[in-house]
Amino acid sequence: MLPIMVMIKALSTSRLPIPMSNSIPNIIAQRYASEAICDLWSESGRIILEREFWLAVLKAQNDLGLPVPPEAIAAYERVKTRVDLESIALRETISRHDVKARIEEFCALAGHEHIHKGMTSRDLTDNVEQYQILKSLQVIQVKYVALLLRLGQRALQWKDLALAGRTHYAAAQPTTLGKRMAMFGEEMLGAFHRLGTLVESYPLRGLKGAVGTALDQYTLLDGNRERLEKLQAQVRHHLGFQRELGAVGQIYPRSLDFDAISCLYQLGSGVANLARTIRLMAGNEMLTEGFAAGQVGSSAMPHKMNTRSTERVNGLQVVLGGYVHMLGALAGDQWFEGDVSCSVVRRVALPDSFFAIDGMIETMLHVLDDMGAYEAVIAKDLDRYLPFLTTTTLLMEAVQRGAGREQAHEAIKEHALATALEMREKGLPENDLAERLGSDARFPLETGEIKEILSRSRSLTGLAGQQVESFADRVKDLAAAFPAARSIEKGRLL
Repeated sequence: MLPIMVMIKALSTSRLPIPMSNSIPNIIAQRYASEAICDLWSESGRIILEREFWLAVLKAQNDLGLPVPPEAIAAYERVKTRVDLESIALRETISRHDVKARIEEFCALAGHEHIHKGMTSRDLTDNVEQYQILKSLQVIQVKYVALLLRLGQRALQWKDLALAGRTHYAAAQPTTLGKRMAMFGEEMLGAFHRLGTLVESYPLRGLKGAVGTALDQYTLLDGNRERLEKLQAQVRHHLGFQRELGAVGQIYPRSLDFDAISCLYQLGSGVANLARTIRLMAGNEMLTEGFAAGQVGSSAMPHKMNTRSTERVNGLQVVLGGYVHMLGALAGDQWFEGDVSCSVVRRVALPDSFFAIDGMIETMLHVLDDMGAYEAVIAKDLDRYLPFLTTTTLLMEAVQRGAGREQAHEAIKEHALATALEMREKGLPENDLAERLGSDARFPLETGEIKEILSRSRSLTGLAGQQVESFADRVKDLAAAFPAARSIEKGRLL
């Protein structure tokens, strides 16, 4: 460990970041993301991944005839998890090159200089970053299935709980709480399909060298293309990729980053829509996202039970959208075979995007576990608007009785608007649309007939129940391919 004053002096002269015990934390990772994702993107975790990658390349080179002393490989293996961030940072103040500092540190620990042969910095960093992205996508896959499963269970629980469906935030037609949840689940299923396609097709850059021609590895292996292809295949297999880029420069196309993070944003869309709806319904006292014993909603107003968790979900979706914009700016910005102007953006946007989507999933798993429905309030709201919600049914009944559609539509509109205004302006205690329509000669149904239709309108939710069941069945089928998803509770493996 380097003396603290030496480090401070080096920092003041180099202006390079030195990890300190009181360093500013990553708020998104610290407050919202799970340990599994944080481990993949932590500084120490990334350095260990780099060292494992160096060892995988070194072993493959040795297998293909490049002489490497066995004791050197053993020495590197022994020290690969000994990570001293302060020592590495001090080396960087001298070399002003982060990869060179990490090479020197690993070699000093092992007492040998055999890693990084035939490699450029991007052979290391791009491939390891792609490994982090792929592994993170796979973690998100499993957790997203767990979220869909929990959503499916809640949708089934409330598939017959009728409520006033709203469009433009105005009461429209009856639906059910379960159908409303399945509606957002359908959006999530579409996003999940895109994620699966991305995981299967996501390509590795590979050991392509300084400008993408693989010259140095080709030279190390005596110009033997077959041996070079075996080396590439071994490295690709070590990282778990199914595909590899062919003609590529020093860096892989940054449009791949945009593809990955925009996929996360799409994954978050259905979750955020569900969160926003829960917030709106909670504000109308129809739902609760859960309120634990001892929880405080407001430091000033003791009665409040704020929807803090779903608010967080919507906030994290905004964060994700910001990173999509940042990475979109890198797509199409490559100079010739590559440059490092993208580094500062990617260092922030890639890990934080995964922290954000992981935090959204973690939070929504908690919400789906803890939420509840206030059925009496939902029923009261439905009763208030029920005559309005059945106007399309009344219109169809009138047409079947021989009324002109436009004439019947006009009659319903006049009386519905008049009733609504009196309810709002005069506090009309009951909705009397049935009486008004029944006394209108333009409308072919009597008041008693209209009230009979209204009495069964709670069940006029169309295919809502079947749609919920179909959604839940598809989620169950999906979960069969991800058995680990069933072992996740509130976002954490049991």
